[in-house]
Amino acid sequence: MGRSGGAVRGMRIGSGPMGEAERGEAAPRQTVTYFCAHDHRSVITFAIEAEAPASWDCPKCGLPASLDSENRPAAPRNEPYKTHLAYVKERRSDQEAQVLLDEAVTTLRTRRANGDLIF
Repeated sequence: MGRSGGAVRGMRIGSGPMGEAERGEAAPRQTVTYFCAHDHRSVITFAIEAEAPASWDCPKCGLPASLDSENRPAAPRNEPYKTHLAYVKERRSDQEAQVLLDEAVTTLRTRRANGDLIF
C-alpha cells in the first residue's frame, strides 16, 4: 500500500452514501417541457406549487422557448451594428454634408491665416 494507509482518496472517515435519509425528502416536483425555434426540447423541473413561466430561454441555443410545441417563438431579429457615420448619413443628405464641410474648411483656413493654434 501507498502512503494513504488503505483509505480511499477523497473520502472522509465515517462517510457513507449521500441519500435522502441524510438530506431529508425532496419536495414534490413538476416537469415542464419548453420548445424553441431550433426544435430543441427542454425539460425543466419546478416545485409543484411554483407556477411555470410561459417562456424560458433554451439552455442549448439561448433562443426563447414556449410551452406550445405547435407555436414556437421565432428567433429575435438582431439589428446590425451601425457606426456613428451611418447615423449621421441618416440625418443629412450629401448636399447638406458638403455645405457643412465647406463651412468648416473655410473657418479652419481663416483661423490658420490669423495665427490661431489648431490641434
